[in-house]
Amino acid sequence: MTTVHIRVAGDREHLDEAATIWAEATAARDGEAEVAPLSLARPLIQRVIERSPRSLLVVALDASDRVVGFAAVEPVSADGSTAEVRYLAVRPGSWGGGVGRQLMLALPGVLAAAGFTHGELDVYLDNPRAVNLYEELGWIPSGDAAPHPRTGRLEQRYRLGLAPHR
Repeated sequence: MTTVHIRVAGDREHLDEAATIWAEATAARDGEAEVAPLSLARPLIQRVIERSPRSLLVVALDASDRVVGFAAVEPVSADGSTAEVRYLAVRPGSWGGGVGRQLMLALPGVLAAAGFTHGELDVYLDNPRAVNLYEELGWIPSGDAAPHPRTGRLEQRYRLGLAPHR
């Protein structure tokens, strides 16, 4: 197991690393030979973290302080109580090392500390490793699965109640 340190990145800190991981991980997940360039991947992550002052980029750093995973999160509810995990990825070379698990175990505490009471995320149902991890960690399916508007792949929303931060 790869031991990582989870923390909230500072303003634009680690943005390029997160975008590169997103491009590499989605290409690997989808069996694509070509990885999207940083110029296409960066705006996706940047829009999320710049959309609200409460948006967060949560990073997983290995022993060499290299970003090996991340979650880009933004508030979604009108009252700001729900955080949506918009992007979550682990560097493909770190897959199977427990990085995603450690990130998902730390995320509820990070979100609660930021004042959120619930977390939400969407996952492709044809990604059983992610689905199994989320369910094992207490995330509950919310509503019916629906086709993703761009890919057509079935996607399920998951929700998690967060314990109040002390």
